[in-house]
Amino acid sequence: MDAARLELPADLRPRDGRFGSGPSKVRQEAVDRLAAAAPALLGTSHRRPAVKGQVRRIRDGLRTFFALPDGYEVVLGNGGATLFWDAAVHCLVERRSAHAVFGEFSTKFAEAARAAPFLDVPVVVSSAPGTHPHLEAVDGVDLYALTHCETSTGVAMPVTRPAGTRPEDALVAVDATSAAGGLPVDPAECDAYYFSPQKCFGSEGGLFVALLSPAALARVSALTASGRHVPAMLDLGLAAANSALDQTYNTPAVATLWLMGEQIDWLNEQGGLAWAAKDCAAKAAHLYDWAAARPDASPFVVDPAMRSAVVCTIDIDDAVDAGDVTSALRANGILDTEAYRKLGRNQIRVAVFPAVDPADVERLTGALDFLLTALRR
Repeated sequence: MDAARLELPADLRPRDGRFGSGPSKVRQEAVDRLAAAAPALLGTSHRRPAVKGQVRRIRDGLRTFFALPDGYEVVLGNGGATLFWDAAVHCLVERRSAHAVFGEFSTKFAEAARAAPFLDVPVVVSSAPGTHPHLEAVDGVDLYALTHCETSTGVAMPVTRPAGTRPEDALVAVDATSAAGGLPVDPAECDAYYFSPQKCFGSEGGLFVALLSPAALARVSALTASGRHVPAMLDLGLAAANSALDQTYNTPAVATLWLMGEQIDWLNEQGGLAWAAKDCAAKAAHLYDWAAARPDASPFVVDPAMRSAVVCTIDIDDAVDAGDVTSALRANGILDTEAYRKLGRNQIRVAVFPAVDPADVERLTGALDFLLTALRR
């Protein structure tokens, strides 16, 4: 059977079929508002009030959304979370870092630290895909690297400082790229909570946002003044100084700023982080409950406490090729449900970020019921 030729009944098709883990769904209302604002915004100087106002809108909105403690700063820069790993290596790690590694993206930060010739070999604590490890205090470590949600596997870990550590001695940096805006967090439990806007914040990529504590900002100042060579693009001190002026060090994608600002405003209007976390948790629970109830599907992450409420990974029984399922979904306008390519499992991956309508998640499971029956070998 050619899976791509299977046609879903109309009542099983989501009104919006975007379930990708990034780039994610962008609300059409935000795009329409961008089109209306474009003549006075797109193609204008990023050093002038129109664009600077968008940076200020993001910084003020995130301060409200995360209820940031006094002294924490919202810092923006170009390059995305991938660039931030190298920026952290240069500006946040003094001598040695420790990394919780449990998937593709948590591995990459550890690799960046290992490659830096001016740092000691990092401590790496790993666990199998589908689980997360636990970091404990280690003598000589001055930065602990966590990942709030491992996008490649759909595992979420709590954001807490390792027992016995203090911010003035060891920082906690958290990759929150797919978690920020959808999973609950206490910013006081970390010193750098960094992410990109193309997930929960319903925008485009190419930008990093970091919530930096006073201890992190002090570390940045000390390391950049120490004589360590820091390329300007990786200099978090420059990024922080420019952010305080409501701008980025170099030219940003203005449409990305606008769309992120729109999403933050919308999230705050709905009820902020508390609302977003509850909304995502309910949609994820629907998916996991659906998978647990079927004989030919199951949640990949066995421990419910480790399951992400924003990126859900569902194993499919070998009697059905998950690739056929995702091909049929794509042919019917339901996009980006494919598993992470390097994980190599017969599974689907579904993002339920705040912009995703709960009714569309319910229609998706109905579509999956239909396809799993039709495609059984």
